[in-house]
Amino acid sequence: MLVPSNRIFYAIEAVLVIAYHSKSGAVASRDVAERQGLPPRYLEPILQKMVRAGILKSVRGPQGGYILGRERRRITLADIAAVLEPDDALPPAATPLGELILQPTLHTLQTAWKKNMEHITLADLCAKATAANISSETEPHSDFTI
Repeated sequence: MLVPSNRIFYAIEAVLVIAYHSKSGAVASRDVAERQGLPPRYLEPILQKMVRAGILKSVRGPQGGYILGRERRRITLADIAAVLEPDDALPPAATPLGELILQPTLHTLQTAWKKNMEHITLADLCAKATAANISSETEPHSDFTI
């Protein structure tokens, strides 16, 4: 992965939303989807994969939703990306130029990208959000059932 796919971008953004807004409790998936402007049906399978990987925990009940599975400082962007794209192998080359020149070059770029992502944590991004004066207040949601 040289640059994050849309799916990885949205996954990182969703986990960041949960990390930043879960101080007072779980964040509902519909709230995360609404903040991102995504359909909940698109986001929910991504969030479930994050739960299975231990990045998020699912909380049941009327105030349920998602919280982080471990501390912000212990979750890197590489951790999140690896859940969705565990194999970042390049496609097979069809020419000697592709095999001997392009693949090694892209592999070097890919390795550097991954190393950079391994050094950026959710704590780092949350600190940037705080410095940018982005509100961390969750919007109250009501769930009326009759």
